[in-house]
Amino acid sequence: MWHSKSLRSHLCPTPKGVPPFQEEGTYGSTGGISARYGRGALVWVSPGWYRLAHYFADALEARLAGGRSPIYKSIAARKTKASDYLRAYYTSLASAPFKKISNFASIRTIINETRKADKVHVIDFGILYGFQWPTFIQRISKRENGPPRVKITGIDFPQPGFRPAERVEDTGQRLARYAEKFGVPFEYNAIARKWENIRPEDLKIETDEYLAVTCMYRGKNLPDESVMAQSCSRTKVLDLIRKIKPDIFIHGVVNGTYGAPFFLTRFREVLYHFSALFDMLEACVPREITERTLIEKEMFGREAFNVVACEGWERVERPETYKQWQVRNMRAGFGQVAFDREIVREAMEKVKMYFHKDFLIDEQSRWVLLGWRGRIVNAISCWKPV
Repeated sequence: MWHSKSLRSHLCPTPKGVPPFQEEGTYGSTGGISARYGRGALVWVSPGWYRLAHYFADALEARLAGGRSPIYKSIAARKTKASDYLRAYYTSLASAPFKKISNFASIRTIINETRKADKVHVIDFGILYGFQWPTFIQRISKRENGPPRVKITGIDFPQPGFRPAERVEDTGQRLARYAEKFGVPFEYNAIARKWENIRPEDLKIETDEYLAVTCMYRGKNLPDESVMAQSCSRTKVLDLIRKIKPDIFIHGVVNGTYGAPFFLTRFREVLYHFSALFDMLEACVPREITERTLIEKEMFGREAFNVVACEGWERVERPETYKQWQVRNMRAGFGQVAFDREIVREAMEKVKMYFHKDFLIDEQSRWVLLGWRGRIVNAISCWKPV
């Protein structure tokens, strides 16, 4: 275990002096943090705890500047290239089981459930770049009785700028080319808007198709009750999913406790969470490769920055524990179903055979739990409308 204790001893006392997010007024300074761990001193072959401190120092500096800092503006405006994200994505697949096992379990479940279906419609809330779906298309193309007609509805939040649907539309074009390559009849429906404003008719559901809904690790980006007390977006989206009556709803969640409204509590929890993730990278990915920097910057660093630097509507990273999501899903009218035993067995074997010994996988209350050195990081589950 690397020296996360040293990092915490320098960073944890600091938030006590951090004022609430302000538009006007006098701001403090990150002082010793920036001097010890700041951008100018950072070397990318440094230990994981040092690299983590770099991102937290940036976030604290942006918070103290009230959103006016160059760091805040550059990160908020930065767009990730699909090619860069793909490199980071494949490195994360090879080094950690979180996405790999989630993709395996969800794709295998849908394939098993659709053996005799002529039409398969997958609605993906939070499709991003859709990197998991080429595997699904390739596998369903090999079905003994021929591939079904596949429709994917890719849903994501609108992007800033003049083309809010650009990313989700580009994702559809890539998937269409892939489906053509494997001879799978394919249709794509792109939706880029606030999820709580989506109506059932926007999803273009047909009565004779097998309907699967997935939401993998993006529910944390929906506003919770601390932002929308009377009309919570999470409740609205779950109500929409129940209303369309999917044959299966596969739900993956980031198991996090750093969505608290109080900054000091949130800061400590996000530090513990990302300490585990950077510790994982330190153990599994060489320091000097550029893909590790991409993972740290585009996957982990951006999220940690948002949690620490932002408040109100600007704070879009609001995870809950899998037990909290279980209560939400049940209140929305879903009943939990277990993953197929063979899928769980194979998933456990894959983690044991191909990944670092400190990764964990377990099944509890019909959730498949994935973690690192005793800390649960992700959880996936299956649901059906009651």
